[in-house]
Amino acid sequence: MEKFIGLSTRDAADSALRHGTNELSKKERESFFKKYLASFGDPIIRILLVALGVNLLLLFRDANWYESAGIAIAVLLATLISTLSEYGSESAFEKLQEEAANIKCRVKRNGRLVELPIAEIVVGDIVHIGAGERIPADGILVSGNLDADQSTLNGETKEARKSAVNSYVAPTGDFLSQHELFRGSVVCAGEGIMIVTQVGDSTFYGKLAEDIQEAAVESPLKARLAGLAQTISRFGYAAAVFVVIANLFNSIVLENNFNGQLIANYFSDYTNLIRDIMNAFTLGITVIVMAVPEGLPMMITVVLSANMRRMLKDNVLVRKLVGIETSGSMNILFADKTGTLTKGMLEVVSFISAEGKLFNSKQFKKTPLFRRVALNCFYNNSAQLASKKMKTVAIGGNSTDRALLEYVMEQAARLPLCKKGFMQAFDSKTKLSITAVNGEFEKVFIKGAPEILLPACNHAFSENEGNKSFAPSSELKAKLQIHARDGMRILALCEAENAADAKAKRNLTLVGFIGIRDEIRKEARAAINEVLGAGVQVVMVTGDNLDTAVSVAAKLGLVKNENEDSVITSRALNQLSDEQVKKILPRLRVIARALPSDKGRLVRLSQEMGLVAGMTGDGVNDAPALKKADVGFVMGDGTEIAKEAGDIVILDNNFASIVKAVLYGRTIFKSIRKFLIFQLTINICAVGVSVIGPFIGVPVPVTVIQMLWINMIMDTLAGLAYAGETPLAEYMRELPKKRTEPIINKYMFNQILATGIYTTLLSLAFFKLPFITDIFRNDERYLLTAFFALFIFAGVFNSLNARTHRINLLAHIERNKMFITIMLAVAAIQMLIIYFGGTVFRTTGLSFKELAIVIALASTVIVFDLARKLFLRLNNRKGFI
Repeated sequence: MEKFIGLSTRDAADSALRHGTNELSKKERESFFKKYLASFGDPIIRILLVALGVNLLLLFRDANWYESAGIAIAVLLATLISTLSEYGSESAFEKLQEEAANIKCRVKRNGRLVELPIAEIVVGDIVHIGAGERIPADGILVSGNLDADQSTLNGETKEARKSAVNSYVAPTGDFLSQHELFRGSVVCAGEGIMIVTQVGDSTFYGKLAEDIQEAAVESPLKARLAGLAQTISRFGYAAAVFVVIANLFNSIVLENNFNGQLIANYFSDYTNLIRDIMNAFTLGITVIVMAVPEGLPMMITVVLSANMRRMLKDNVLVRKLVGIETSGSMNILFADKTGTLTKGMLEVVSFISAEGKLFNSKQFKKTPLFRRVALNCFYNNSAQLASKKMKTVAIGGNSTDRALLEYVMEQAARLPLCKKGFMQAFDSKTKLSITAVNGEFEKVFIKGAPEILLPACNHAFSENEGNKSFAPSSELKAKLQIHARDGMRILALCEAENAADAKAKRNLTLVGFIGIRDEIRKEARAAINEVLGAGVQVVMVTGDNLDTAVSVAAKLGLVKNENEDSVITSRALNQLSDEQVKKILPRLRVIARALPSDKGRLVRLSQEMGLVAGMTGDGVNDAPALKKADVGFVMGDGTEIAKEAGDIVILDNNFASIVKAVLYGRTIFKSIRKFLIFQLTINICAVGVSVIGPFIGVPVPVTVIQMLWINMIMDTLAGLAYAGETPLAEYMRELPKKRTEPIINKYMFNQILATGIYTTLLSLAFFKLPFITDIFRNDERYLLTAFFALFIFAGVFNSLNARTHRINLLAHIERNKMFITIMLAVAAIQMLIIYFGGTVFRTTGLSFKELAIVIALASTVIVFDLARKLFLRLNNRKGFI
């Protein structure tokens, strides 16, 4: 080792100038204030700001301060909550930097071994590494042998065996290389010396850090809201232009009876002309303001926040509010195998005796032979038992040794007390480990690859511990091969009388074969079936080899027909162009030997195809793809960096919880659509009355205080009511919404337009039909009170129409107690306002008969909408919200 003298201080400085330092580049983070200002670029918010500006200009003319105040509050609250939600997502890279900065390493400088911060490592440095230490940069192992845990980088639970090179080789960046080491991986066993070849952003870890800083793609909800804003603005502007022209035509032509002389005189009176132009433009601007659903940003924030709390009870922690809705729109989900579909840890699952009999892990513990297996697994083991969180667990060693030790630890207290003598650690060349024990029990234990140990066995133990001569049968070999192809890691357990026989691999006695595997979660298959049934394509992404990946995918129900379902390795995938990958993507089921770059590429191509892409993960390697995805699901025991990059944290590491997130997402999107139906119907009515009313002599029917109450119902209370809509299993039988699908579909447009027109005609008829005026005593006080009540009760009844496409308006309503409570409260408060509102609300108490007529007229919106639904069904045009 003396030959590795390392760099001098001057050499290190020169290397830093040529190749850079080991610090990770950091993009300047946007301040909270800048991000808050940027949130005003939301399309709906922009329309509201225009409406607010116009309202402020006309404030002193019309004193409509309530509208201005309502819009301002809606904008400020929605933007503030949105900014608070998103600001935390940018701390992913800072977490990565913080974690990296805490690492120090042993470096040869000026011929001496010194401890330096990771940031000071440069290309060419000689670094000493040992068990438990984190590798500080990418490099080549030039001395020693070690096991490296690369799972945070490539997602594979099995440690990688690394050995020194005989002569320098150029780095390839391949995790399977026996000589290359990668920044961020951890040394599990052994020690060695490495020469640094890549630092900072040039390392594999650094490239991941750079990817995390990339801007996330626009969410489907935001894209749909942009489309809605464009539609509403077009409608509002067109209606405003029509109103201005119609109003001026009425003032100039109709009121002058088409008389040219009178029209000429009209234009000569500048006072009247300017007054009428101002009135026309004021009415046009009022139409634009009324067309905008100013309660929508507030409602979206309310519904997302309310469901975030509900989801937490189902072990789903939402970090970014918009991620909830996006999960419901997901078309394709790239699911990390390790830790998501599987338990993420190796465990003993089976045992095969020398006679070829198969036992599951629980059954085998009841056999006499288990004691001999326990002795081998306990003493011939580099892991140790320790107490962690009031529980005994195996620590240290490699993942295989930890799995074996945890399997036999209940038996440990009953085993003979022995001391370890000769020991030979597991080596990738010999593929076995040896431990000699003496004391209450004397024996040499061997465990290793079956193909190495089986030919050396001339005796074997039977199930009752009887020792007899042995020759491996073809049936036994076939069974071992089947298990290996099934993704099982098979270890042969043997005994020898002395260390010499063990080292020479002769005269061994076979105990049996133990099967270890990262087991599939018991709920995973059913959960995947449910996701598939919801129209979401699931692609399993794993670092395992192709055979193991296909075996696991088949058990999960992902691969049913290998001729139709595409299974591909990372190497084969990277040989395809983007267009070729897009062609096979709809049939893709499994990516084996996957690299982090594969995940990011697949997410990008899916989004280019118009799909809403989801991604699950838990390691540092998953962070870039989690951030690029439309929605990133992170396992609860995943790395902090992955959690920062993701949108939703699955606290119980259960794939079934992702199913719940999808269901909640779909429910939320439906709740937003229901609210839009409710509010836009009222908006159309308000616009209609404002546009048509002046032409037929209908006055402004509501006061400022009444409008405040109406706005409270339309915005805050309705948002809370629809936020409580319950998730229904039937939503998981619908196909996911496309990224380009507008937020208002044809069915909704039909309902909004039809009911909006009906309520407009109902409102106008209320003022113009003589018999209605007679009913309310030919007194304007009673008529205006009745109209105010009609408008509110029609809204309450229409809220029932908006919440379901069914004929049965009360379907599942008992499960949304918030809706029932709010609508009953609105009706009760309205009754109090009618009889006790007085001059404040400009109301006069109605008789029982008058009130009954108002409620009956308001309830006709239900009759009308039921007729509309029946008409659509009879014409095979049944739709869904």
